Amino acid sequence: MLNNGENKKYLIKKNTKMQLTHNQQIELIKKFYESFGSNQIEPMLACYHSEATFEDPAFGKLNTAQTLAMWRMLLERSGGNIKIQISETKADDNNGETVWVAEYVFAQTKRKVVNKIKARFEFKDGLIYKHIDNFDLWAWSRQALGLPAYLLGWTGFFKEKIRQNCSKLLAKYMYK
Repeated sequence: MLNNGENKKYLIKKNTKMQLTHNQQIELIKKFYESFGSNQIEPMLACYHSEATFEDPAFGKLNTAQTLAMWRMLLERSGGNIKIQISETKADDNNGETVWVAEYVFAQTKRKVVNKIKARFEFKDGLIYKHIDNFDLWAWSRQALGLPAYLLGWTGFFKEKIRQNCSKLLAKYMYK
């Protein structure tokens, strides 16, 4: 019993902020990608904070609902046929990063893609709050789209077309 007569187990503060250790943050990143690679969407999405954002060269900046829908869409489109490898995973007090490689067949063209991505994370309340993926969009487009991307994929116009197409696919998926 505490001095005020209350039991300790009921003294959890409403706004308690959960802070992960560096090792726990690394484990959270690993759980995210292990779930991704084994086609387990719910454990993957459970790694995200309820106010999470995502950004990458193909989709641009996404809010939480868009982020969750994007991962669902990508896993569904892969049919579970995606190989994920991670390396160089590290974390400090509030941030983490990893390098991950995704190997899959691009659904629209049936072309094999091997995409090397540098991911950066910001954590809040023990979950991923901000997720930024960075990769060479031209290299990705050459693999996924072939000759047209090889010739034009480096241009701002073509990169913007990719982002617009990704946005349309995501919107269609979300509102089907």
